[in-house]
Amino acid sequence: MYRILIVDDEKIERNGIRLLLGRQGRALDIAEAVNGGEALEWLSENRADILLTDVKMPLMNGIELLEQASGLYPEMKKLIFSGYGEFEYAQQAMRYGVEEYILKPVDPEEFRKAMDKLFDALDREREAEERKAAEGNFFRKYVLNAVINGTDMEGLKLRTAGFSLDFLDEYRRMMLLETGGNFFGSGDGEFLEALEREAQGARFDCLNLNPQECVLFFLDEAADWKELAGRLNAVLTQQCGPEQKSYISVSSGLNDRSQLTDRYQELELLMENRFYDLEGRVYMAKNEAESAEDVRLDDDTLMKQIRQDIRAKDILSLKEHCKRLFLNYGKNMGFSQIYVKFVFASLLKLLYEAIPEKTERELDEEMDRLYRAEDMDQVREITEKNVDLLEAKLKKDAGSVHREVETVKRYIFSHYGEELSIEQLAEKVYLAPSYLSTLFKKETGQNLSKFIKACRMEKARDMLENTHEKIGGISEKVGYPNVSYFCQSFREYYGVSPQKYRDQGEGADAYEANQTKA
Repeated sequence: MYRILIVDDEKIERNGIRLLLGRQGRALDIAEAVNGGEALEWLSENRADILLTDVKMPLMNGIELLEQASGLYPEMKKLIFSGYGEFEYAQQAMRYGVEEYILKPVDPEEFRKAMDKLFDALDREREAEERKAAEGNFFRKYVLNAVINGTDMEGLKLRTAGFSLDFLDEYRRMMLLETGGNFFGSGDGEFLEALEREAQGARFDCLNLNPQECVLFFLDEAADWKELAGRLNAVLTQQCGPEQKSYISVSSGLNDRSQLTDRYQELELLMENRFYDLEGRVYMAKNEAESAEDVRLDDDTLMKQIRQDIRAKDILSLKEHCKRLFLNYGKNMGFSQIYVKFVFASLLKLLYEAIPEKTERELDEEMDRLYRAEDMDQVREITEKNVDLLEAKLKKDAGSVHREVETVKRYIFSHYGEELSIEQLAEKVYLAPSYLSTLFKKETGQNLSKFIKACRMEKARDMLENTHEKIGGISEKVGYPNVSYFCQSFREYYGVSPQKYRDQGEGADAYEANQTKA
């Protein structure tokens, strides 16, 4: 549709021109003005494709109007009407690019031919502009697609010789839009118009990647990128339908073309948040206080602890360390789904190695379930189920506790003269210190540290009764390098000092009497 402005101080003339325009068989938007001043005021706020003006009018004549209107819109087509004897006006008008000149009274056929020429010229110009825009749009999309896929910039320059790539430096931010349906392949112009309306002046270029994804390249900054992305996602949801989930990721800022490839990779990584956060719809790039490398280092430590927990049969500690591992990945810290699944697949393998009854086929099936998990909740469910299986297996094998406690007791009996610690003993039977202490107390009714002390005291008493070893020698042989501390411990245990015990020959009776008092 073309817009035409008719300027004439006589209403009957304006009506006549409007009537003739109606016979052109075109959809036209027609405006009117009664003189040059009114026409200029209208043109200051509106754009016309064709200006039809009389030459002689009050206040501002057609020549003055043409002069000023040509300054506003040099490309606007112009046709003037004049009476006989006004040829000098027509000559002046030609200086302002007037394409057609018609004498009054207007001959309908002459007017039709003149307008046909103007319309044909406008049609050719519009087609050329559209062709140029289409070529430019195709070129932009070709270049953008190449850049985000990592094409070398120097190689791209050679392939696009003769074309400027400067437009790549104009982008300020990128968004990746994704939906579950085959939407972006439809080329829906209404959708693009809806996005432009919601962008509220923030200009962007759109590149469809496939039927499910498109990238927006913004040329302007937005006051609030998250709020803008939320509005655009609402449009996406409305257009695709509520049954199709839609997501948007928003990149960090752009300074120049060298960052385009990295920003696109950032968008893809941000979109991985769908796996971790099913409730979210908009994912923003942000600076994390904790880097992905820090998390990776922490995970290495956690996996070592988990391996020790499984070996030590410490289920409580295992569950706590698994919980910490889940917390690390509860929100995406820059890892892909496949990496996260690899971490938990490694954990799954450790769990299955601790359950010999499980076959390799069962492990493969569980691994397959893990790698097909659609979100973090499913990964958690699979992991916790297998931790529970290990716990059930350990409870079933509770009889093995007796063997481990007996092993510790035998070691104490054989090495009472050496330094003994709960940590050292736990390592001998591959149990966690806290777990060993609990098992030992449950099995013997006695704390492990008290059992060690009792063993040493009994060995010391035996040497006092049956040897002539000096007190200092006995102290060292039963694991007390400090004689004073040995004597204090002996007195606390038997109620008398080692020397007095030997001198008085109280033997077992003294011990039994002291234990009765205790």
